[in-house]
Amino acid sequence: MKQPFLSVIIPAYNEETRLPITLLKVVEFLHKQTYSSEILIVENGSQDQTFQVGLEFTRKIPNLRIIHLEESGKGHAIQQGIFQTTGTYRFIADADLSMPVEEINKFFPPSRSCEVNIASREAPGAIRYYEPVFRHITGRIYNLLIRLLLLPGLQDTQCGFKCFHGAIAEDIFRYQKLKGWAYDVEVLFIARRHGWKINEIPVRWYYSRDSKIKIVKDSIKMFIELLTIRRNAALGVYEKNNN
Repeated sequence: MKQPFLSVIIPAYNEETRLPITLLKVVEFLHKQTYSSEILIVENGSQDQTFQVGLEFTRKIPNLRIIHLEESGKGHAIQQGIFQTTGTYRFIADADLSMPVEEINKFFPPSRSCEVNIASREAPGAIRYYEPVFRHITGRIYNLLIRLLLLPGLQDTQCGFKCFHGAIAEDIFRYQKLKGWAYDVEVLFIARRHGWKINEIPVRWYYSRDSKIKIVKDSIKMFIELLTIRRNAALGVYEKNNN
């Protein structure tokens, strides 16, 4: 198969309900574009019928694939997805599609150059819909910690939609160590450490009541992972040619 222009990577954990709607929207959008594309679902550790649902769609959609991983963890799923796709640009999309699919074209040429472009709910022009105040406040506190400890200047590292030039993605993700929620802080830290430019792209974003994040439990876990990233950096784990 000729290298596609765009690879869309969708991590999917217990997404049997939301996945069909998301796939229909993504497929319809990509069908209207002039560039070539592929879609990869990375199902890992699900306890429902996510894999079977995705597999059924692959029988109808030629450029759609699904892989199954035994090990859970969003970071693990995305890392595998990066290396299982071949697009000139690799786009990571949450299965809830909380960012409208039409925003995808903002992230790569000709709309803008692309080294690392990340969706931002805080950049000028971004709009949040229906997000509870408590959820917003806890998110901003976590982002403050991220800026203080690892990534000064980035206002929103946690939105799940991100785009990497393919060669740059492979450079970054082969150094990734974290398998859980804080993977994105780690890969953005690696991107900066390797000299790649990170842009925040303002998007429209809709809060999903079905979010799988458990605020207290996952916040503690993610804070510990921030400290792990700092430790790894001090040990030189992320330096080029260290793998």
